[in-house]
Amino acid sequence: MIMSLDINAVMRAVEEAKAKAKKRRFKQSYELIVRFRDFDVKNQNNRFNVTVVLPHPLQGKTPKVCVMATGAMVLAAKEANADAVLTREDIEKLAGNKKEIRKLAQSYDYFVATPDLMVLIGRVMGQILGPRNKMPEVVQPNADIKAVIERLRRSVRVRVKDQPQIMCRVGTEDMDSKQVAENIVAVLEEVLKRVRPEQLGEVSVKLTMSPPITFSPLQQK
Repeated sequence: MIMSLDINAVMRAVEEAKAKAKKRRFKQSYELIVRFRDFDVKNQNNRFNVTVVLPHPLQGKTPKVCVMATGAMVLAAKEANADAVLTREDIEKLAGNKKEIRKLAQSYDYFVATPDLMVLIGRVMGQILGPRNKMPEVVQPNADIKAVIERLRRSVRVRVKDQPQIMCRVGTEDMDSKQVAENIVAVLEEVLKRVRPEQLGEVSVKLTMSPPITFSPLQQK
């Protein structure tokens, strides 16, 4: 039996979640929750941590990107309006300053770095960035850093850690229902590259302060 994602079922769930949500004084976010069945999280091979590029960027809180670079990439990252740019000297000054490194880890959603800095970053920041799954994405010195930053700013992190489930933001209440549904489909497509369709347990979508709406995102072809 071949299964595919049903965009119409997803959109109906999004619209139901919106209809059942009470108005709040803040902009609510849509959250996708997927619980897996017959999924052993103790098996490290089952755990995953992926960055999914959404077809429609999230409104409001834009992910922050910190670039760690040398040479011409430093200026290019600044011109591309990276949220922060760290040079080799900046990283060396952080050695032993766990408080400041933790602050950096909390302040930025994504880190990218040129290859020549990875050993230094691992030594100075690895113990803090590693467990948070925030070790830098490696970019080559001649990469289009503006494109990299723009890609990450329209991405969400999807990961399985200690529980057989994933949770992530997929939209905001002022977005069109179809846009939110297409973001959900993008996330589920990545998830289904790593789990079998029959391992999808309860799938639901909710606004920040609304009850979850459970739905079946799969249909038989």
